[in-house]
Amino acid sequence: MPIWKIIPVLLISILLGGCVSSPEKLGLAYSGETRAEDVEFLVDETWVDTNGVRHVDQEIFDSVYEMIDQAEQFILLDLFLMNDFGYEPGPCMRPLTQELTDKLLEKRKTNPEVEIIFITDSVNTMYGSLESPQFSAMTNVGIQVVYTDLNKMPDSNPIYSKPWRLLAKPFGVGPGSMVKNPMGEGRVSMRSIMKLLNFKANHRKVVVTDKSLLLTSANPHSASSAHWNVALRVNGAGMAMTCEMESAVLQFSGSDAFQPLEVSEGVPMVGNRVELLSEIKIREKVLELLDQAEPGDRVDLCMFYMSEKDVIKAFGKAKKRGVDVRVILDPSKDSFGRTKNGVPNRQSAAKLVKAGIPLRWTDTHGEQSHVKMLYVERSDGTGTLLLGSCNYTRRNMNNFNCEANLALTAPLDDPNLVRAREAFDRWWNNEPNRIFTVDYETYKDGNWWRKFSAWWGETTGMSIF
Repeated sequence: MPIWKIIPVLLISILLGGCVSSPEKLGLAYSGETRAEDVEFLVDETWVDTNGVRHVDQEIFDSVYEMIDQAEQFILLDLFLMNDFGYEPGPCMRPLTQELTDKLLEKRKTNPEVEIIFITDSVNTMYGSLESPQFSAMTNVGIQVVYTDLNKMPDSNPIYSKPWRLLAKPFGVGPGSMVKNPMGEGRVSMRSIMKLLNFKANHRKVVVTDKSLLLTSANPHSASSAHWNVALRVNGAGMAMTCEMESAVLQFSGSDAFQPLEVSEGVPMVGNRVELLSEIKIREKVLELLDQAEPGDRVDLCMFYMSEKDVIKAFGKAKKRGVDVRVILDPSKDSFGRTKNGVPNRQSAAKLVKAGIPLRWTDTHGEQSHVKMLYVERSDGTGTLLLGSCNYTRRNMNNFNCEANLALTAPLDDPNLVRAREAFDRWWNNEPNRIFTVDYETYKDGNWWRKFSAWWGETTGMSIF
């Protein structure tokens, strides 16, 4: 192409490359609260017995399917991973992607008057290179599928994303076969790989109907079906504010805001406090809970990825004040048949242990401990359970990804807080013939290069976490 034709394209690209809306303009960083009497804490957990055989107990997607069956007016889903990439049937594995697809198709057939909207991330088509058979099937029966417009979202990896917006974004994405699909079968275009390297996502895991809402750490991703996960389901409250939060994603992705005609909730004046938080509001809540923890209070964390600097410091300060802190981290070693190098969790763990915090690793065997759960128990007789999609990393907590969490605050004898406390204790202590965790020394890592890699990835955004 002649240079005189290229120059205008580059100039226009510079202008378009700067068209990134602020999180506030996009409607991110949402915060809302209500009261709820009917709340349920759900757990998917995996363990090995003393013979090394893996077992699972799962509740989350069975609850999602029940919500779909009960819906009378609408079903709105915002789920990150929804594909069969890398899935191999076997013990403890479920075809979650097809299960959820079949459930929604069945609902569409038996109750066609129920509006169904599915918000997702373009990772499921490898950024335009591959067709999703599940989403195509949904679209064919009138289910609205909305791919989040990631280009509108702030750049977590600006060293790469600024040149990408200038030189690659104007040419779009589409089918191709230059590169092997890094997530599974098939081949994809180089343009799709280049878009992937922006490392941004709509990472939420939200399901809301006219009857209930559910926020979780779990994806309907078949290859992830043996992962550890947790969820909170709320019946009869909070649906309207969840639809309001999700409408922002719909709007900046080119769809209309979702305003359901009917939601089966009034204005709850009784029950426990439930807070719906997204993006940086989750970070603010975590720091608030840690800063307000007093000597003798209990703080338990189980986390998939942890690297956010201020949050790590806040845990250390809480421990120094006399708060009873315990942390369980995924060892960052298993990734769909591949072995990871432990970054960033093993480097973050070293900082936490140096601050005197007891720490254990989940004993994973191919699956991941995908839980993102903070439990705080206060001396005034109340506790808070905070969980959802958000990892404790810069990308997840600082308005780069779309994230969503729920915080439940209740008396310590609330069944959900009791169950969350018991789950963490079970993981921490193990049980006869059920091994959940191993001690810190098992995956302790003082390697200076991996320490630098963790710092570099967190600081610059040039990482997957």
